[in-house]
Amino acid sequence: MSHSAVSQYDSLDPSPLLAHATDEVVTHSYLRHVPMPHTRGTMALITLDNGKDHTRPNTLGPQGLVELRDTLLTVQAQAAAGEIQAAAITGNPFILAAGADLSKVGDIPDKATGVVMVKLGHQTLGLLGELGVPSFCFINGLALGGGLEIALNSDYRTVSSSAAALALPEVFLGLIPGWGGAWLLPNLIGVRNALTVMIENPLKTNRTLSPAQALELGIADAMFPPARFLEESLRFADEVVAGTRKVKRPHAPSALERATVWPIAINAARKALREKIGTVALSPYAALDLMAAAKSSTKAQGFAAEDKVLAELIAGDQFRASVYAFMLVQKRQKNTPGAPDKKLAQPVTKAGVVGGGLMARQFALQLLRRLEVPLVISDVSQERVDDATSWIKAELQTLHTKGRLHSDALNKLSALVHGTTDMADFAQCDLVIEAVFEELEVKRSVFSELEQHVSPEAILASNTSSLAIGDIASVLKHPQRMVGIHFFNPVAVMPLVEVVKAHTTSDVALATAVSVVNKLRKTAIVTADTTGFVVNRLLAKLLGEAMHAVEMGTPYDVVDESVQPLGLPMGPFELLELVGLQVGAHVLATHHKAFPDRFFDSEALVTLVGLGKIYDRDSQKKIKGVSSSAQALVGSGKGYSAQELRNRVHEGLADEVWRMLEEGVVESPEDIDVAMILGAGWPFLMGGLTPYLDRVGASESARGRTFHTPPIRGVS
Repeated sequence: MSHSAVSQYDSLDPSPLLAHATDEVVTHSYLRHVPMPHTRGTMALITLDNGKDHTRPNTLGPQGLVELRDTLLTVQAQAAAGEIQAAAITGNPFILAAGADLSKVGDIPDKATGVVMVKLGHQTLGLLGELGVPSFCFINGLALGGGLEIALNSDYRTVSSSAAALALPEVFLGLIPGWGGAWLLPNLIGVRNALTVMIENPLKTNRTLSPAQALELGIADAMFPPARFLEESLRFADEVVAGTRKVKRPHAPSALERATVWPIAINAARKALREKIGTVALSPYAALDLMAAAKSSTKAQGFAAEDKVLAELIAGDQFRASVYAFMLVQKRQKNTPGAPDKKLAQPVTKAGVVGGGLMARQFALQLLRRLEVPLVISDVSQERVDDATSWIKAELQTLHTKGRLHSDALNKLSALVHGTTDMADFAQCDLVIEAVFEELEVKRSVFSELEQHVSPEAILASNTSSLAIGDIASVLKHPQRMVGIHFFNPVAVMPLVEVVKAHTTSDVALATAVSVVNKLRKTAIVTADTTGFVVNRLLAKLLGEAMHAVEMGTPYDVVDESVQPLGLPMGPFELLELVGLQVGAHVLATHHKAFPDRFFDSEALVTLVGLGKIYDRDSQKKIKGVSSSAQALVGSGKGYSAQELRNRVHEGLADEVWRMLEEGVVESPEDIDVAMILGAGWPFLMGGLTPYLDRVGASESARGRTFHTPPIRGVS
């Protein structure tokens, strides 16, 4: 090889890596040659194919990378011999590649082996830009992470208009695009566009690009319909090589952009990251540093910098934790531990919602959209009923306006909504969910009346966040039909639903509830019937400690500092304002009543409810500081240091998790992690709550052992 970005890897020996890849699902590289009519030459066409269908997409493991490298070296030799005039790479139907195989992360035993994997990716994919003839990538389907970097390393790219998604999601998983992407992308489409793709989109719950967006950004040079995609892509390549088609790169950075826009954009992104996610997450800042350097570095320098950064991240805690969390959440979307056989679930042909408040109407809308069955919603007055049904129909209209709901679906769903003040209108419902005031006797009254009108087989559910389902069901003639279905606010955004099984809840009721949650495209966890279930119980522990610390004399900023290493999206006081101070006070009081020896009530929080706020904010709702009235509630005592309070929070959370597992609230630590990730925004980069508590030693301090064996942490 000549001196190039790839030549620095000439001496790379992948054998240590291959020794740990014995059960890899190998993505093979199949080479064939196709004629090029315009140039009267030949193209070497490589097709990636692991022999599976779209449910097991192509991934890039060690064996697959070595095979692709050797195939590309063959193509390079053919180019040098004049046997081919172009080369292209594509995938099996619907898939280019979904990046590295994350399920094999645990197979990387140490940092040195991780370095080999990083360098092998650079060596292999880098060859696509150094074949000696023009290279093309035909993006025929899904292209994520290393899959999209295959395309970026090529000289030209086409994309199918039916490709499912294109993205570089690495920073979401504690990594950076480390097979060329961090250098190649900003130098292809400009730094501002690259910031959107590499940092902004992954941190927005892994937002992806459509083929049209990829074309507009300049990631793809042309887009073709799926029916003729390969044929049109081959023609495109032939014309480019022949010189009859010119490729324009409108977003390629100019010298002026590099000198002015580039550093300004990087600094603005760094400031925005600090404000949005804090400084615990390593990978977004590492990506920023690499993109900043890409302004003036060579390709070889960019690859070497990616090697160094990616090797550190792969060996670190955050990557291992992120992959654990990602794989866990993916698995739980398909399987719910503790749920009965799916065959027991009853069909829901008509659904009902008792209560027309904001929370109720939110999940009523979800039921309507996903189940597409008649929906009845009630409230205590016709005015409130009309307001609720109008809101639902307006939301449907908004979805239609945004292009997310066809006009036929809009008309159909709007016609399925019926508001009422008469419980008799629930008579034909197979499922009715209650969401009225969080008061036991109020809920009992609702269900007592409701049971007089529905069939004995109808499933009844409560959206309660803290009351015992068994206590509510005690007034029913058929308590076995009662189940908890606890949504989180905002319903459309939050992916978790706690499905609560009381002692009397039947398998049919439980199976039906889980089935409905899955049809809503949400993740269910099954919990026992106990105060706070999972999420609110653990948040009550955290928030209670925070408010207690303030009352003991700890300044608000010290409290925030104490929990900062947990990596939460916001501090405890911001969270209290978000959920509502009154709701927060109710949650703390409920848990203190249930567990007075472990949970704090808070007079200060009750006072804050009356004041209506903790923080002063500017006209854009940004925090200016703690309000003087909230500041006055800081106790006169010594308070805690940040480390002292952090230890209290760690040990308190660990103890509570152990208690929930011992009580059978959920089956496993994994249930806790799913609940906190999807219901409380616990960061993927921490792996959820229990791996974090293992790493800081809190789980062993509480019970002498860790939640996970071995603990989920990095390697040396």
